[in-house]
Amino acid sequence: MKERARRPGWWLWVIWLPSALFFAYNFFQRTAPSVMAGELMRDFAVGGWLLGNLTAFYFYSYAVMQLAVGVLLDRFGPRPVLTAAALAAGAGTVLFATAQDLNVAYLGRLLIGAGVSFGWIGTLVVIALWFPPRRFALMAGIASLVGMGGGILAQAPLAAFIEAATWREAMLTAAAVSFAIAGLVWLLIPGGAAARGQMAAPATAAPLLDGLRRAVRSHQTWLIGLYISTTVVPYIGLAALWGVPYLTQAHGMSRTQAALGLSLLLGAQGLMSPVMGWVSDAIGRRKPILFLCSCLELIALSAILYLPGLPHWAVHALLFLLGTGSAGIVIGFATGRESSPAGEAGAALSTINAMVMIAAALIHPAVGYALDLNWGGVEIDGARQYSTAAYQSAMMMLPGATLVGMIAALLIRETGAGGGAAKHT
Repeated sequence: MKERARRPGWWLWVIWLPSALFFAYNFFQRTAPSVMAGELMRDFAVGGWLLGNLTAFYFYSYAVMQLAVGVLLDRFGPRPVLTAAALAAGAGTVLFATAQDLNVAYLGRLLIGAGVSFGWIGTLVVIALWFPPRRFALMAGIASLVGMGGGILAQAPLAAFIEAATWREAMLTAAAVSFAIAGLVWLLIPGGAAARGQMAAPATAAPLLDGLRRAVRSHQTWLIGLYISTTVVPYIGLAALWGVPYLTQAHGMSRTQAALGLSLLLGAQGLMSPVMGWVSDAIGRRKPILFLCSCLELIALSAILYLPGLPHWAVHALLFLLGTGSAGIVIGFATGRESSPAGEAGAALSTINAMVMIAAALIHPAVGYALDLNWGGVEIDGARQYSTAAYQSAMMMLPGATLVGMIAALLIRETGAGGGAAKHT
């Protein structure tokens, strides 16, 4: 692209940074409920199933918006779309932070999810527009590293903030950050025709939807979506909501220790995503890395859930291993990018991301419902307390999902780390 060629190397990082920060904000919002679960149950008088739904409303709107995310990014470019998305996320955060009624809180989380739903695909589109194709997996991995920084901030640091203030004050601060990111996006990401997709934008709605139709009809898209979904479910089920209460109950950790463990999980994914991307690029293959990552997830998750009496350092090490395995998510998206025709990356990636977010949305109320079925009637300060056995029973679906992901990894067509044909099958 001429636009890519005209800009010096350092300027590419300036263009990339605002979108990566927005993805970090995305992950902050995704995982923040895990350290305020008790406060949310108390303030809104809900149990596990309703708390899971409150968390899942973020994912509901996120998943639905994926049907439009890729098309809008391909049509208008990242600058106006990501600016509007960051403003919407900030407004939703204000609504959530000030909600006194559960339905208002639902609406706030719904708006947050709709806004941040543009973060990951927007970052991938920025990379596809301005970076060399051979660097896609590596840059996606680095973006994931930045994103995990947002998830880490939503663990131990957010827990400390809430201990010193309140969860509502924490969310109002987060809203201000989202508004600031909107300003950075508008100032630093170029606009104009050169930023609207790989080529000039289609003039009518029909060509805009052609890429979405082709993505939906592709076997490769469905297999990649299944792999990433089942890789996301185990770690997001812990990091976004149930990890802190499970670790405090089953492994006797304090909230700060549990949040630190989840920070290690997210940090491992962030650190290992560019490493896995580099290795995959170096060997010129995707499938071996995808399968390896699923194996690591299954081993770590099974030990965390079903090996009692582990010392805290061992649980933390296993959480780090689980995060390492979840780095396969980035390789999955790189495979999806390489499987899509030129000019339709946004549509293909957003279709895959919609599948991922639907899975992420369903896991929280599913675990919460299973917990409520096994609840022993114990409450502390208005928050339900679940036994270790209840958690282990409810979370059986997490390693089960990982097994499905291992099978999907074997069935995905190898793209050769960029060398495969960019076509749907």
